[in-house]
Amino acid sequence: MKIAIASGKGGTGKTTVATNLARLMSLSRHDACYVDCDVEAPNGHIFLRPEICDARSVAIPVPRVDADKCTGCGDCGDICQFSAIVCIKEKVLTFPELCHGCGGCSLVCPTGAITEAPREIGVVEVGKSDGLSFVHGRLNVGEPMAPPLIREVKESLPPGAETIIDAPPGTSCPVIESVKGADYVVLVTEPTPFGLNDLKLAVEMTRQLGVPFGIVINRANVGDDRVKEYASSGGISVLLEIPEDRRLAEAYSRGQLALDLGPQYAQKFALLWEKVLHDALCGTEKTIHIV
Repeated sequence: MKIAIASGKGGTGKTTVATNLARLMSLSRHDACYVDCDVEAPNGHIFLRPEICDARSVAIPVPRVDADKCTGCGDCGDICQFSAIVCIKEKVLTFPELCHGCGGCSLVCPTGAITEAPREIGVVEVGKSDGLSFVHGRLNVGEPMAPPLIREVKESLPPGAETIIDAPPGTSCPVIESVKGADYVVLVTEPTPFGLNDLKLAVEMTRQLGVPFGIVINRANVGDDRVKEYASSGGISVLLEIPEDRRLAEAYSRGQLALDLGPQYAQKFALLWEKVLHDALCGTEKTIHIV
């Protein structure tokens, strides 16, 4: 079972939900895994404090042009949808940072002037945190494309484990790559105009992917009721409401889990997990409110 935790915007509490659910699972079963797919700014390790036991670099193939063989026909530039290789006045220019590593340019080159060379984009690290399997990726500074690294992170999952996927914020390609293949998505939001606007985008993205989902409202006792009204009108269930709690904010600033604050939050996340698991197996967005 793969459960993705996502959000339409950053700062809503997505990692709070993901790390606490993952720790809760590890307390009740041995084959649980936390996966941080927010490779541009991974922070789950701050709360779970894993011992990293393996690390490997990740590279994508980028074109290398042999000027002696190149005729300047321009076929390589015509096939590239990302302008990573262009032909200007019979001279080929490459832009490795834009390359998606599809290999199309080398396939269409009529003279075999284009070969591929690996370019490192980041690293995947695997470890353990008190029995919880841990995987995350770290994209190199300045790299513009996260999806290739996210794919490698997901390839490193232990087989058969209940998995919590901590997705990047937003609704762009890295989020879609993280959520794709999940059995259920938990969308974390906040009761503010920005939270509602970006929640709507995340809901549409998730529906396009055909994955059942529910929402968690963080800092639920601030802002207004428009998020709840939107959820009610759209048949979307509120799985959990987390109150604005100074103790929780202080624990977060120290890198501590909400579960460490006592039975109140342990019970909330336990009930949340039960309902998420039930809905994932049933393939429905519907569930009950937990307040």
